[in-house]
Amino acid sequence: MKDLKLVMAKNHDIITPKTEIKIGNITVGRDFLVIAGPCSVESEEQIMKAATAVKAAGANMLRGGTYKPRTSPYSFQGLGRIGLQYLSVAGLKTGLPVITEVTDTRDVYLIGEYADVLQIGTRNMQNYSLLVEVGKLKKPVLLKRGMNATIEEWLSSAEYIMNEGNPNVILCERGIRTFETLTRNTLDLSAVAAVKGLSHLPVVVDPSHATGRADLIRPMSLSAVMAGCDGLEIEVHPSPEEALSDKEQQLTPEQFHILMEAVKKTLIFKEELKEKG
Repeated sequence: MKDLKLVMAKNHDIITPKTEIKIGNITVGRDFLVIAGPCSVESEEQIMKAATAVKAAGANMLRGGTYKPRTSPYSFQGLGRIGLQYLSVAGLKTGLPVITEVTDTRDVYLIGEYADVLQIGTRNMQNYSLLVEVGKLKKPVLLKRGMNATIEEWLSSAEYIMNEGNPNVILCERGIRTFETLTRNTLDLSAVAAVKGLSHLPVVVDPSHATGRADLIRPMSLSAVMAGCDGLEIEVHPSPEEALSDKEQQLTPEQFHILMEAVKKTLIFKEELKEKG
């Protein structure tokens, strides 16, 4: 990792302080970040219901897919620009910053007009043209680890963004592809602790895509907190059974509220352990 000059916490005996990114009323890297919302923005009513529910439970950022890269070309691909508008309005009405995925270099500046944070998904982690464009935009970027990527490759992709003058990068562990088929992916929590030691960038965990199962989101979220993550990204839908994408991994608002209470208690417990040494 000798070529990684910007993402590393220590470079030629120079130690870079932990990165903190101000987004709305939160500071990522200092405040615990909870991004929540549906996999896809499906309607104005749906995203508004989701935004209101996750805000009430304690989330501090709203997510929603508007341009969806799907395995099948026949699957729901998102509402595009109208979805961006719905997401933006829901964020403004609830006071939540919004994050959505960008999949195409041609959409970077359009999405940047609506979103507070741009997300690079697992399929685009090594889309270097896209990384360069979001680096030029200077808006905060959440960079998901590629499903087949090593930690070094993941950090190298972050380096592309930062090399364009954008220091506002948040890393996201979302599971990697292994031989296991019981879960959608295998959540690599060792990567969280490892990257926190290597890099000054904040690291969040997405247990929804990592497991693909609503029943595993709670234990994996709490495990991620204990592993030292700086936040979580959770999929929440007003009616998961009616979702147009990834219905198996989306929590109901009630389930998300229960999860948030457990996360708060775990954060307190973790702080108590830290004080005890």
